[in-house]
Amino acid sequence: MTLPRNGLHNNEEATAGPPVQAIGTAREMWPPDTQQVSWEGDAVVVKGGRPFDLPDFDQVQAAFPGRRVTLDGDVITVWPRPGTGPAADEPHEPFGGAQ
Repeated sequence: MTLPRNGLHNNEEATAGPPVQAIGTAREMWPPDTQQVSWEGDAVVVKGGRPFDLPDFDQVQAAFPGRRVTLDGDVITVWPRPGTGPAADEPHEPFGGAQ
């Protein structure tokens, strides 16, 4: 589901998931100039209208304690918790795609 919130688009309900409930509203949780927040399973991708800076990164990291969070320009990614990705015994393509 997509909910516009002053330029914020979210593919989940504003009250869904422990991080949003623990922090408050989606508007309080995300850095200024956040344009889109999407959940892919346990991962979260935050896209900004400008490159994010370290205070933005720190804000998202504080909302997801114990999780790996990375910053790449205008994208902050909260990576899935260990053990929530594909099972190790599932077939997958090697790095770079099928050979």
